[in-house]
Amino acid sequence: MKAIYLSGHGGNDVVHIGERPAPQRQPSDVLIHMHASTLNQVDLYMRNSGAGITHQLPQTMGIEGFGHVAACDADSGLALGDGVLLHPGISCGTCEFCLRGDDVLCTRIALLGEHRDGAWSEWVSVPARNVMRAPSYLSPFEAAALAVTHLTAWRMVVTQGQLKPRQTVLIFGIGGGVSVAALQIAHAIGAHAIVTSRHAHKLTHAQDMGAALGIHTPHDDVVKSVMAFTQKRGVDLVIENVGEAVWGEAMKSLVRGGRLVTCGATSGDQPPADLRRIFIRQLQILGSTLGNRQELHDLLAFCEQHQLRPVIDRVFPMHQVHDALDVMSSATQFGKIALDLTA
Repeated sequence: MKAIYLSGHGGNDVVHIGERPAPQRQPSDVLIHMHASTLNQVDLYMRNSGAGITHQLPQTMGIEGFGHVAACDADSGLALGDGVLLHPGISCGTCEFCLRGDDVLCTRIALLGEHRDGAWSEWVSVPARNVMRAPSYLSPFEAAALAVTHLTAWRMVVTQGQLKPRQTVLIFGIGGGVSVAALQIAHAIGAHAIVTSRHAHKLTHAQDMGAALGIHTPHDDVVKSVMAFTQKRGVDLVIENVGEAVWGEAMKSLVRGGRLVTCGATSGDQPPADLRRIFIRQLQILGSTLGNRQELHDLLAFCEQHQLRPVIDRVFPMHQVHDALDVMSSATQFGKIALDLTA
């Protein structure tokens, strides 16, 4: 089958489009004819080094996707031709975390495109529990984005962040997929969202989507802007995936007892802890990655209720994957970069 795969680590020279062995469906698995996927930061990380992630080369790339059921067991709850999306975490089902329903914390989890062959291929076979019907009102590319970017944002904003209507959330780096998804979810909840960006046009786009305030970070002071907007109170929740470069601003923007949820460290992973601020103001610092299968079910129901559509910046055919990765590296997109796995 045709697939996009890694032969090593480095730049686009190690990313190839060619033949890979087709998966053999096992009992209880679902064979899916893939249609669409979107790019995530981990795709760049796997290309660049993959350090710390156990994997074997060559390896098919891509952590998530949308496709149509080609084969499944009669008791799977699915039917041939169903449009489905993939939860990328293949969990063991037997460890303490799986047994309590938080399979994303599984001690033996294997993620598509990281620990095992991924979704950027003609065919994928995964356990039926990792396959869910996609909302029918979404395009293949919109549906593909839900199971990583929006699921990550859902766990950050709803599960970990406990955001409620009329509360205020500060979202760093609007334009990236998780930040845009967090804005959509927060706005649908009925919260007030403040967003930051180095790019004025991204702030304009975010405000068109419902952001209450945009902070242009080359010119505006984040903490002063937040305190002016909240009448010196601070925000209830901070959503960030930047790390060291914004950590001080994030901490100082929180109300007493506020919550900071982080899912990344693109600017560095060793920020000053500021422990006095944490214990005196009784702040909560929460880590978050992806989300479990129940959270994906809840997210899909939420999307149906609010007719939420992931923002797709642009779509690339499979043979232009190098161009797609270059755009991802440049961080110029607003929303998701998608791949058409049929082209």
